[in-house]
Amino acid sequence: MATASQLTLPALRSLGDLADASPVILIDNREQDPLRFEHLASKTCTLQTGDYSLLGASELFSVERKTVSDFVGCCVGDNRDRFARELHRLRGFHFKRLLIVGTESEIREGQYRSNVKPQSVLGTLSAFEIRYDIPVTWCATPGIAAAQIERWAWYFARQLVESVNELRRGVAS
Repeated sequence: MATASQLTLPALRSLGDLADASPVILIDNREQDPLRFEHLASKTCTLQTGDYSLLGASELFSVERKTVSDFVGCCVGDNRDRFARELHRLRGFHFKRLLIVGTESEIREGQYRSNVKPQSVLGTLSAFEIRYDIPVTWCATPGIAAAQIERWAWYFARQLVESVNELRRGVAS
């Protein structure tokens, strides 16, 4: 059996060049009002789960975005079951987030069109966060949400490149 120093993996030789590449954000084509990104390129496609991902890492990185009204709608009836299945699919991702565009105070103050009590909405959110191991992030506006996704995408892609370069250095030694 060959040792690591005897292996030649030509496909890995140029991975160091990835440090200069910019990630491309994938937007699910079912998003009705997609966020607009200012600093990173984006591309529309069909994502298996979530609303936003990364080109080349769509099975590792996923962000599910909801407005306050959307989330409140996901707390009852059939929508709750459908949303729970969506969150269940996110469990396998290395990086996953539930990003709510709005503020927690909007929910606490009942600033949405539904008879669901704010305590029930926040209780459901806490239960989903624990049950599906998904961190929740609040962003007050769509612009702030877009900038947050760009930051996550940038740093996630950077970490991938660093990990691959470390692997490459290990193979080369």
